[in-house]
Formats: sequence, C-alpha cells, structure tokens
Amino acid sequence: MSTFAAAVGRGKNGWTASEVDLNGLADIDEVVDAMRDVEPDADVTLLFVESDDQYLAILRLDEGEDLRVFGSDSAFADESRIGAMLLGEIEAPALEIDELTAAADDDDETDRPAADPDADPVGDADVLNDLGLNANRLLGLCGREGMLPADVTAEICQRIGCGDEVEELREA
Repeated sequence: MSTFAAAVGRGKNGWTASEVDLNGLADIDEVVDAMRDVEPDADVTLLFVESDDQYLAILRLDEGEDLRVFGSDSAFADESRIGAMLLGEIEAPALEIDELTAAADDDDETDRPAADPDADPVGDADVLNDLGLNANRLLGLCGREGMLPADVTAEICQRIGCGDEVEELREA
C-alpha cells in the first residue's frame, strides 16, 4: 500500500511543511506527536494522508491539542494498518455523500460529488471550515469524479495557503 503523508503547521511566520513517515508509528498518539514536531508553536497543524490513490485522511490539531479527524472513506480503516490507526476510533460519521447531491450549495456546483456513491466519509467534515473550506466543499472535492486524493490535497492546500509547501514535498 503506497502512502504519502504531509504535515503542515501554521505558525507566526506562515506555513511549515514536512513529510511524515507513518510506517514506524504504533498508534494515534505517536501520529499526534509527529504532527506537533512539524511546527511546535503552530496555531493549526494539519496532516494529509493519501493512500493508494483511493483514500484521504485529514487530521487537525489546534495549538497542539484537540485532535479532529476526517476520512474520505471508512473502508480505509478496514484495508490498512495505517487507516485503522488514523480512523479506527471515529464514531460519528460525516455527512452522507447522497445528502450533498440533494442539498443546494451556494458555492461552485462543480464541488458536488459525482463519483463513488459507495464512499462512506467518516469523522469531522467541518475540520477545515474556519480555514475557508466547509463540509460540503470538502465532501464535494472527495467525491468529485476523477479526483485522486493527491488532487484533493493539492486543491485544499492551495485554498488554505500552504499549496507551495506541500508541492515542494512531493517534488523532493
């Protein structure tokens, strides 16, 4: 299973990005510690985990505390150790993709899901709301036909202001 994990932290001087190797980490507490190490004084730290061009998980820490997690599909937890580590303890599901297709969205209609109707997003879909990406737009990006997790991460990072930092990690 191929996995790319990029952590970004927003501190006083802007965004700092670092690739995170999740293979050696035993549990979610170690993942959180790795996130804190990216920018110890960050007001917001995000971890984007892409797996096998199918799954995306987004983890968020505010001021090093209060972990919030979103996963594009609950199947990620069933299909890999890393998915289980990141999404295994999520109890509340995200909004249903089906609900979004029926809901009117004042934003760009191209962000509405059109792809995998069997996807089962889990966790906190509002994880990026205060950064300018509401739940409908996040779920819409995850469900848009032809969008790979890397595309979703790139789009999100461009919108919140850390796109160049994450792109540099990919190119390294």
